[in-house]
Amino acid sequence: MRAIWKGAISFGLVSVPVKVYSATSSHDLPLHQVHSEDGGRIKYQRRCEECGKVVPYEDIDRAYEEGGRRVVLSEDDFELLPAERDHEIEVVEFVPADQVEILRLDKAYFLEPEDKALKPYTLLRRALEDTDRTAIVRFALRRKTRLAALRVRGDVLVLQTMLWDDEVRSPAFDVLENTPKISQRERDMAQQLVESLSDDFDPGAFTDEYQEQLRDLIAQKLEKGDDAEVLVTDDSGDDSGDNVIDLMDALERSLSKKAGAKKKAPAKKSAAKKTTAKKTPAKKTPAKKAATKKTTAKKAPAKKAAAKKTAPKKKSA
Repeated sequence: MRAIWKGAISFGLVSVPVKVYSATSSHDLPLHQVHSEDGGRIKYQRRCEECGKVVPYEDIDRAYEEGGRRVVLSEDDFELLPAERDHEIEVVEFVPADQVEILRLDKAYFLEPEDKALKPYTLLRRALEDTDRTAIVRFALRRKTRLAALRVRGDVLVLQTMLWDDEVRSPAFDVLENTPKISQRERDMAQQLVESLSDDFDPGAFTDEYQEQLRDLIAQKLEKGDDAEVLVTDDSGDDSGDNVIDLMDALERSLSKKAGAKKKAPAKKSAAKKTTAKKTPAKKTPAKKAATKKTTAKKAPAKKAAAKKTAPKKKSA
């Protein structure tokens, strides 16, 4: 990894020099735009609307307009800002870890200590672990003052930027002003459904099916050209055509499925790879499975009765 920024964590009189690395990256395939008629690549140019010339990036300044007036800001102007020149990650306060709302969290960064700062770095990490607290910090990065949460992940300190309070919207939905009546039976069944799908979170068990299918499609097109078969995944549910469903019926049918949706996901993924657009029977496979489960649940008493009738035959045989 390559460090994108250098600074120092400061709490009290303690200073911890660190290097900052991006903790995440995108796995999406890089696609670019092309002209559909001849395949020529589409390029964007920074063209000045006054003189019509293409302007190189180093000759571009930024401007703010208000009421017909414009203020142009050059690179020198930005460098004069105190926050831009400050490379300090200032700890403002230590708060209970559960008070940092997930909605406010944004980009994550790993912090690597310099050799001489390993001891205070470790001390801060263990202090956060022992007190179960998160450090709220302020710093400047890429011409923005940031508010961030400093937390522990394994033996590494993680800096996760946060949205400012006025950047988080309030969910004002009129429909939520009316609270529907929920029966105790509905609540109990919903709780049973939650418990039946409960498991420890394993991020490695989930994959980006869209990107996998896209990669397969590109590989086929590279090999077979435009005759490549398109992968198909049938994710249609039992109530895909219904806008209004009976809540109790939906809960009962959900509980009848012993295997949770997460446990079924790997099977669906492998089935999707084997399925092609030309093999239409493969599309109906999920529907047949669902239908089998429905009839099994409804006709269970009939099967028991049939079993009792056939029992004497087995003894005579």
